[in-house]
Amino acid sequence: MHTDSTNVKRGTKAAQSEATRAKLVKVARRLFAKKGFSAVGTEEIVRKAGVTRGALYHQFEDKKDLFRAVFEQVECEIAQDIATRAAAEAADFFQLLRVGTRLWMDAALDPDVSRIVLLDAPSVLGFDEWREIVARHGLGLIAGGLGEAMEAGAIARQPVMPLAHVITGALDAAALYVADADDPVAARKEMDPVLERLIDTLRS
Repeated sequence: MHTDSTNVKRGTKAAQSEATRAKLVKVARRLFAKKGFSAVGTEEIVRKAGVTRGALYHQFEDKKDLFRAVFEQVECEIAQDIATRAAAEAADFFQLLRVGTRLWMDAALDPDVSRIVLLDAPSVLGFDEWREIVARHGLGLIAGGLGEAMEAGAIARQPVMPLAHVITGALDAAALYVADADDPVAARKEMDPVLERLIDTLRS
């Protein structure tokens, strides 16, 4: 009986801790997207989340650690959304890449993505960690598609991972160009034909 009561208390405490963490990430994500990392203080985050500073530092080492969690969440959502929607719309690898590229460029116009993923994350976390996290979520999708396309003869056989890195780097650079432009919508229109030609060069 005592053991059951202890387990219930532990479960309740873990659920409360998880709820606090989720609330902090949700509030911080909204603030980081709207104002940018440097303009958001931990005082504002805990006040709007309705928790104490102690609760924040129990969940995260510091504001940077909280930002990392927000960034990971946004990246994961983007990758899952693109993978699901591209797979549903595309009949072959080149369509898959075109749809995925279009969705990634659409995402670059979203404040959560442009501010958090493309503009702040490289400077807040450092380029190496930013690149590692971005690659972890998107590189596998591209590498898998390339491998299948090579098996089908749509792309000349070659080492998959170097090519996947080059494509990922090009797509990230294109998204950064859009996010950092004075007129992101116009920049997106400029970038579309560039990416279209890049995709066409992959045909065997």
